[in-house]
Amino acid sequence: MIRTTVPSPFRKSAAIAGVAGLLVLAGCSGGADADADGAGEPDSTGSESTTGEYADGTYTAEGSYQTPETVETISVTLTLEGGTVTEVEVVGDPQAPETEQFQGQFIDGIDEEVVGVSIDEIDVDRVAGSSLTSGGFNTAVDDIKEQAAA
Repeated sequence: MIRTTVPSPFRKSAAIAGVAGLLVLAGCSGGADADADGAGEPDSTGSESTTGEYADGTYTAEGSYQTPETVETISVTLTLEGGTVTEVEVVGDPQAPETEQFQGQFIDGIDEEVVGVSIDEIDVDRVAGSSLTSGGFNTAVDDIKEQAAA
């Protein structure tokens, strides 16, 4: 049997690197700015950036997203003028108590993220500490783009 011993400084470095890696991963799943409904999950909305002309008007679509506990849904209403968002309204339908909190935070902060922005530039990630709600929002925006395409 051959036994290889790694010198002590290398073991310490490897241990520190391993702990640092775990801390990075832990930061993705529950840091101070993360939410309890599954922060750190990759955005799986498949949002595509398209360019085009959009008819002015008010459009509504639903978006859903997975949390660790359930599938949640939000309703998004955007008013467009010249392809730019002039108004946004998001209505949540929380199934879990934590979701109610995070949807509320998202709803309170979404105006400043999208009003005055071209619909083609909208791809929200985290709003007011809520990250999963943005997945449902982006899905709804994609649907609205299709509805409004002139």
